[in-house]
Amino acid sequence: MKIGNFDLNSGKTFIIAELSANHNGSLDTAIKTIRAAKRAGADAIKLQTYTAETITIASDKEDFILKSGSIWDGITFHELYQQAYTPWEWHAELFKVAEEENLICFSSPFDPTAVEFLEKLDVPAYKIASFEITDIPLIELVASKGKPVILSTGIATEADIRLALDACYRMGNKEVALLKCTSSYPAPIEEANMLMVKDFIDRFGVISGLSDHTMGSTVPVVAVCFGAKIIEKHFITDRSIGGPDSSFSMNEQEFTDMVKAVREAEKAIGKTDYTLTEKQKAGRDFSRSLYIVEDLKSGEILTSKNVRSIRPGFGMHPKYYKEVLGKTVKQDLKKGTRLAWEDINA
Repeated sequence: MKIGNFDLNSGKTFIIAELSANHNGSLDTAIKTIRAAKRAGADAIKLQTYTAETITIASDKEDFILKSGSIWDGITFHELYQQAYTPWEWHAELFKVAEEENLICFSSPFDPTAVEFLEKLDVPAYKIASFEITDIPLIELVASKGKPVILSTGIATEADIRLALDACYRMGNKEVALLKCTSSYPAPIEEANMLMVKDFIDRFGVISGLSDHTMGSTVPVVAVCFGAKIIEKHFITDRSIGGPDSSFSMNEQEFTDMVKAVREAEKAIGKTDYTLTEKQKAGRDFSRSLYIVEDLKSGEILTSKNVRSIRPGFGMHPKYYKEVLGKTVKQDLKKGTRLAWEDINA
């Protein structure tokens, strides 16, 4: 599975900086955020393509007032998305800036008109947001475009995930990744459940990753250790500019630190390999082996007092310790002599 020129099976984690609402209504801020994401080490920048009218309706009815314990409680869906959306007339410019920065740029569409719009921009992939995972017609439409699909699972049951995957497969699209996500803003670290990253791989046979709303870098590093190939984090130049997503977004220094930690985790994971490096071979000098620890005359018996398993590791293997006890030596042996079979009478 490739997104743009990035191979998700390369061994390098695909790190996405989520712009979301962190432009705070300013095209200049959006452009600066993309350039900052590149400096911070992101591989991609992701937008969200909707308007308040394409994602909801303007209504003051009880159903449309947020009251789920989120940071946005008390306002209507329409008010939130009117504040948070990225103007469509910005998209072409933002894609151009991302290309200048050698960043992959793609988006989350929230309705068919957004998909049609993004197709004209030749997006290399699509992301389905957590709250849209039940929108099977939207997923089918996205999958039908034949591009990689990343599904976020923040509100999904196993049945929801299977329905979404089946929708992609029905459209002949097998290039699908699942992101573990906790749809709380910010998300408590104890609800991260990073074991799910590995379970997605085992249970569904897909590329797995993380869309993270926790604070800090711990959860992304753990995710990589469990096999995540994609990490997505909300990114902002400076939380002090405010905005709907600012409180749970990483600034440039934090994102830079996270990228460094993820890249170090990738190196630390390594591979299954029992061969020793040259340094490890040299380190065996510090292992234990059998040495003469008292001067011995020819014919004397080896005992626990005159032969011991000690450092360094140049003598006989300690596994022979019990076997040599009680045998006699062929010649005089000085304290500190490596014990060898040729020193011992059979």
